[in-house]
Amino acid sequence: MAASPVIGSFVAADYAVFALMLLVSAAIGVYYAIVGRGQSSSREFLMGGQSMTAVPVALSLTASFMSAITVLATPAEVYRYGASYGLFSLSYVLVVVVSSEVFLPVFYRLGITSTYEYLEIRFNRATRLLGTVMFIVQTILYTGIVIYAPALALNQVTGMDLWGAVISTGVVCTFYCAMGGLKAVVWTDVFQVGIMVAGFLSVIIRAVVLQGGVSNILNHAEFGGRLNFWDFDASPLRRHTFWTITFGGTFVWTSIYGINQAQVQRYISCKSMTHAKMSLYINLLGLWVILLCSVFAGLCLYSVYKHCDPWTAGMVSAPDQLMPYMVMDILRDYPGLPGLFVAAAYSGTLSTVSSSVNALAAVTIEDLIKPYTHMSEKNLSWTSKGLSECIISIGVFVRNSKICLCLLLRPLGLTTHGCNFTTAADAFNWTASPTEPGLYTTVLQQNTAERPFLADNWYSLSYLYFSPIGTLTTLAVGLVVSLLSGTLSQMVVLLLTILHVVSN
Repeated sequence: MAASPVIGSFVAADYAVFALMLLVSAAIGVYYAIVGRGQSSSREFLMGGQSMTAVPVALSLTASFMSAITVLATPAEVYRYGASYGLFSLSYVLVVVVSSEVFLPVFYRLGITSTYEYLEIRFNRATRLLGTVMFIVQTILYTGIVIYAPALALNQVTGMDLWGAVISTGVVCTFYCAMGGLKAVVWTDVFQVGIMVAGFLSVIIRAVVLQGGVSNILNHAEFGGRLNFWDFDASPLRRHTFWTITFGGTFVWTSIYGINQAQVQRYISCKSMTHAKMSLYINLLGLWVILLCSVFAGLCLYSVYKHCDPWTAGMVSAPDQLMPYMVMDILRDYPGLPGLFVAAAYSGTLSTVSSSVNALAAVTIEDLIKPYTHMSEKNLSWTSKGLSECIISIGVFVRNSKICLCLLLRPLGLTTHGCNFTTAADAFNWTASPTEPGLYTTVLQQNTAERPFLADNWYSLSYLYFSPIGTLTTLAVGLVVSLLSGTLSQMVVLLLTILHVVSN
């Protein structure tokens, strides 16, 4: 296929907007380094002295796992599979209720810094160490993907220097994490959530103007089958249905909000349990806003390219480049706005990476250093800062990830019959009649040929069901082993204790 044509590139104003976002983020770190000079303990550095209030923590919770992958991939997901993704708004409600009423009271009243301390309290130190090591490995790998993947996608479309973007975001993130600790991370998250929303709105407003209004965009989406919210198909092989998103999605996000160190560390940094619970419920509003923006941006993407799919036509080489492609297409006459969208994407990167770095520093100090050394609080504080500086460098170099998902559900229909160009490489006429078999149809036919049995069964299970299957399997095995080992009564006592703590 012919090389993707260049439709625009970054100009000085775009780089200026991007640089300003990085500068403000760094400035927040400097500010909290100055005002927090008297904080000499690792707990003050990692937990903000448990003095945080509900609103900033809520916005930080929202930002922590809304990365650049969310900004780039969610609109592409809606473009390809439809707006059923918006049903996550229902699973978010269940997640917040369960996290605030079940998990939060337990962690907050225990007064722990690392969630893995609970494993030692409940089981033993070996279990705690196993959980800690698994978390560290997983988070470092995830951090590398979060930094590198969006940088690569944006580089391919905007021409922004790949390693310049990676290194600049890594350096700035390292700087304010190490300088200001959790308080700097939380307040930069607040700023970055604002940038993310502003970036989305710049694209959405321009697309609405070009397409003649919101109603036209919704009409295009309905005609193209994208307003597929109420799909109650019970098949577990369907990628997104009402059941996979509300049931499976609740398990996926509960694992993040209920027990993930990055999220737990934030809400237990609040000055009271009331503020901690409020932060989770206010965070729900933030999640809804980001979800609404990303889903509607996907509908705008479809409305603009409903007759000429850039991916099928070879204008982009991967779905995660679709959103940057539209940005450079419809905003290229407005210097600074493409830069604002890229700043929004990298705000997602910074917020996610800084949360991960702070969480990694916390578990390393609390689980791997404190129990085995007799370091002073001052030295532990300096160690925390040093760990914050080292972790990102590791994440940047551990960046390669190839994932193959074999899902039964195919993307919704896309067409290239409205494109007005011809590729020289294979002389395929993209203006051909839509009744003619296109490249996309051919690829699907090849993919469905001679598929192994598991490909249409276990491997095609909706990705949202893996989390509930893993959770329920763990509970079942745990109950059986406890019954056989004679400790079932202890588990019942533990559950009753947790219920008593929650009820009080």
